[in-house]
Amino acid sequence: MSLAERSRQAVWHPCTQMKVHETFPPRAIVAAKGPWLIDQRGDRILDAVSSWWVNLFGHSHPALVAAVTDQLNTLDHIMLAGLTHPPVVELSERLGQLTGLGHAFYGSDGASATEIALKMSAHSWRNRGKAEKNEFVVLQGGYHGETVGALSVTDIPLFRQAYAPLLRLSAMLPSPAFNALNESIDALERYLAEHHERTAALILEPLVQGAAGMAMYSPEYLVAVRRLCDQYQVHWIADEIAVGFGRTGSLFAHQQAVDPASGQHVRPDFICLSKGLTGGMLPLSVVLTTDAVYESFWDDRVAQGFLHSHSYTGNPLACRAALAVLDLFAQRDVLADNRVAAARLSALADPLNRHPAIRSHRQLGMIWAWEVDTSDPTFAARYHRAAMEEGVLLRPIGHTLYFMPPYVLTEADQAHLVQASVRALDRVLADQPASGAQTWVPVP
Repeated sequence: MSLAERSRQAVWHPCTQMKVHETFPPRAIVAAKGPWLIDQRGDRILDAVSSWWVNLFGHSHPALVAAVTDQLNTLDHIMLAGLTHPPVVELSERLGQLTGLGHAFYGSDGASATEIALKMSAHSWRNRGKAEKNEFVVLQGGYHGETVGALSVTDIPLFRQAYAPLLRLSAMLPSPAFNALNESIDALERYLAEHHERTAALILEPLVQGAAGMAMYSPEYLVAVRRLCDQYQVHWIADEIAVGFGRTGSLFAHQQAVDPASGQHVRPDFICLSKGLTGGMLPLSVVLTTDAVYESFWDDRVAQGFLHSHSYTGNPLACRAALAVLDLFAQRDVLADNRVAAARLSALADPLNRHPAIRSHRQLGMIWAWEVDTSDPTFAARYHRAAMEEGVLLRPIGHTLYFMPPYVLTEADQAHLVQASVRALDRVLADQPASGAQTWVPVP
């Protein structure tokens, strides 16, 4: 039995209808280096989505491998309750310096960070004598994870319908990615004016709503969010899990929003980080927050403390990997290098931009997206398979084809990515599915 067949039998793959693997077994990857995956047959596949947006500097980056290896020889893991260790302290301090939010609470993944931020916001208001402030506001098309709490602030119909009986759904407001900016701001202001006494926080993905198809919007909306959240005493949670660490052209996406009065970038009350935090080396997430939130839990009573934990909170190995990622940003101007790489890839992508099946395209930082003119509900799945055959890992979201590659692509890598993408598109459009074909749409 092949490795792929054994995987189909024993491994329940995430967000996957497993029956599809009867016909299309999962590709067995045995090694990875830089932006390239190597399968069992020795074929190379360009990882154009950074393996779910995590491998900022590609796979097996020597600096990250060295940092984790060194830490493994020193301290592998300790519980963080009542104990501490150098990597978690240094990482917390450095993240505080980079964001202005000096209190870090750690989790294992993005959904965990969402859960932490939601609980922390509501509990903070309760500690301040405002227990009725326990509801949340989300944006149309927003995605914040797939645990029960995270799904309550996620607008993905497939998930909401499947787990509706378990969810405490939040109020949903128009997103500036799909509506006029002023209309979106006005809708937020009207809602907060009426419901602020029961609203703990607004949670959003700054500038790019990933699972909505890389839907992009103006930083001006974030300026209005900060103003209105201050006016109505509502927390702002910035979910930077996918867009942090240089993806949008700034270190953190919200830093592109500048308050015209002060000339300074706006600052959320909470920032959720994961994915690129460790450069894809190990699972880790963190929620950063303000002095005011932290101080609301400072008390002699245990019930006033923040009641959340898991066994691997602040794992030393993961923290060392995250520190190595920050070192790479500090040692060279990654954002400047990315601007050069983005301009080059955008120029190379002209054949895709001009393809007759492309309705529109957009780009922000190291994120590209194209809307494909098709009504085929199987497009995403068929394109994913065609791209793999062309040597590229791509996972369209509905009819949106996107690139979110590692920051280390050479010009030759970029040319391969574009050429393979166009060939895959031509193959999919030429090979229309039979009537009644099984629909399998991969989620992001």
